[in-house]
Amino acid sequence: MEYQELLKEAFAAMDNAYAPYSNYHVGACVLCTDGVTFKGANIENASYGATNCAERTAVFSAYANGYRKEDIAAIAIVSDGKRIGTPCGICRQVLSELLLPSTPVILSNGKDKMITNITELLPYSFGQEDLR
Repeated sequence: MEYQELLKEAFAAMDNAYAPYSNYHVGACVLCTDGVTFKGANIENASYGATNCAERTAVFSAYANGYRKEDIAAIAIVSDGKRIGTPCGICRQVLSELLLPSTPVILSNGKDKMITNITELLPYSFGQEDLR
């Protein structure tokens, strides 16, 4: 599967990024199994801890609208960096809980593209099963 339309949506979301400190713009788009999509962009804050990443924004939007991990078909995450940007550690942790392990994660910087999944991005993750 090429995921061209999903990448296009993620790049459109990137246009809404608010990144006055890093000047690093990220967009994301979650595709649900019923065809509904949810977009996100990184939103920075002078108190850096209050910054929210694009992929968390998109996934949280899907969850806020009643979707769950089994309803998410794929997520595209794009950036304007020189190389493909991968999710930060916090996002990897969130995605490891809120996506199925095999859900495609499509990454691109507009020049290059990589398709992976959260298991490859975060092997040996800590999750709810570790708390029982």
